[in-house]
Amino acid sequence: MRTNHLTRRDVLKGTAMAAGAMAFPAIVPSSVFGQDAPSNRVNLALLGSGSRGTDNCQYSFLPQADVRIVAACDCRKSRRESVAKMFNDHYKAGVCKPYADFREVLSRPDVDACVIATADHWHVPLAYYAAKAKKDIYVEKPLSVSMTWAWKLRELCRKNGTVFQYGTQQRGDQAQFRRACELAMNGYIGDLKLADVWSPDMSTQFGAATKPPYGSTEVIPVPEDLDYEMWIGPAPMKPYTADRCTNFGGYHIYDYAIGFIAGWAVHPLDIAQWGLGMDNTTPVSHEGTGKIPPKGTLWDTIESWDVISTYANGAKIRNMGSRVAEPVVKKYHQVWRDHGTTFHGTKGWISVDRMAMYASDKNLQSVQLKESDKRLNPAQGHGRNFIDCIRSRKPTISPVDAAINCDTISHLGDICIRLERPIKWDPAKEQIIGDQEATKMLDRPMREPWKLA
Repeated sequence: MRTNHLTRRDVLKGTAMAAGAMAFPAIVPSSVFGQDAPSNRVNLALLGSGSRGTDNCQYSFLPQADVRIVAACDCRKSRRESVAKMFNDHYKAGVCKPYADFREVLSRPDVDACVIATADHWHVPLAYYAAKAKKDIYVEKPLSVSMTWAWKLRELCRKNGTVFQYGTQQRGDQAQFRRACELAMNGYIGDLKLADVWSPDMSTQFGAATKPPYGSTEVIPVPEDLDYEMWIGPAPMKPYTADRCTNFGGYHIYDYAIGFIAGWAVHPLDIAQWGLGMDNTTPVSHEGTGKIPPKGTLWDTIESWDVISTYANGAKIRNMGSRVAEPVVKKYHQVWRDHGTTFHGTKGWISVDRMAMYASDKNLQSVQLKESDKRLNPAQGHGRNFIDCIRSRKPTISPVDAAINCDTISHLGDICIRLERPIKWDPAKEQIIGDQEATKMLDRPMREPWKLA
C-alpha cells in the first residue's frame, strides 16, 4: 500500500509557488509558519568540518534564523564532534549530530541541502551523491580535479533540478566586485581587451609544511583520530605522511588537487568571467609557462604560473601566480596585494580585490550607472543567496555552468604548462582540439568502490 507523504523539502519548494496561487486564509499559530518555525527552516548538513567548512557555516549560515545545521560530517572524530558541539552551543539545543560517514547524512529525509568543504578531490563525488539523494548543494572551490567528473555532476543537477551554489563568495559577499564588473561590462573603460588575474602561489605556503618547502615524504602511522581510507576516497592510495592530510596537502598534492592555479585563482578568474560577460563560455586557446616542484616531492602541483587565455572575440585573460604578477601589476596599480582582478579597456582600467576597487580614472569611483546599463545580481550574501534559491528554486548567483566554465580555464592552464605546449579548445563541444594526450588529462580514474553512476 502506498502512503502519500509531504516532506519538508516539498513544503520548501511549494513556497516558491504560493505567491502565484489563490489561497484560502486559515487560522494557525504564528510559531508554525514563522520564518524560523521548524516547518519553514532549511536544514543543512556540513560535509567536511575543517576550517573552510566551519567558517562557511559559522559566518554564512549559523546566524540565519530560518536555517539549522543538523549534521557535521568529517573523517576526523575530534573535528566533527567539536564542530557539532559548537553549533549546538549556538542553538542551545542538540540540533547538530556528528557523523563519520556521509552516506548516513544523505539518507536523512530531513536534510535539505549540503555544504561541501572537503579536500578538493571529494568535492564533486560528494556533490554528485548529494544531488542523487535530491539534496541541494553548496560546493567549495575549486569544483573538481577532473573535468569529466564535473560534467557528470552538471548533468545530474540539471536532471534533478538541484540548486547549486559555487563557493567562490566574492559575487555575493562584497559589493565592490559587482560594482567593478558592472562598470567594465558597460563600457566605462571602453572596449574590454584584457583581464589580469592573480592570486597567491604555492610559495606563500612553504612555511606551513613540517618539512619545508614541499612537505615531508617520511611514512608515519595514521593518527587514530583519522579515517584514512575515507579521506583518500576516490584518489590513489598512498602511504600516510605528516603533510598529506592537512589543508596544505589537500591544496598542493596532485592526487587531491590541481593546486592554487585553481584553488586560489578561481576567485579572480570568477570575477573576470563575470565582468567580461563570459559566464556561459570559455576561452578558445591557452598558452603559458609555470614551475613544477622537483620530482619526488610530496607537494607536486604547479607552484607558479603565467597563462594567457584568449576568447573567440579576441579578449584575453592573463592568469598569474603572485610572484609573476607583482612586477606586472605594480607598473600600473596604486596598491599591491597578492590577489585581484584588473579589467583593461581601450579607455583605462578598473581593478578590484577583497579590500577595495581602484581605477585609472578616480572619477569612476563615484560614477552613477544609467538605467539602461546592464546589472548583475545584487545578492545579499553568498550564503543567503543559496538559502533564498533553495526556497525559490531559481538559479544562484554562482550556478553550476559558471563554476564549470571558470574551472575549465584553470584545468587547461594546468595542462598546457605540464605538456609545455598551447591548447586549443572548443567551448561549445567542451573538447580539446587535436591533442589526444591533453584530452586524457581531462579525466581521472576513481579508486574502487567509488564511482559516479
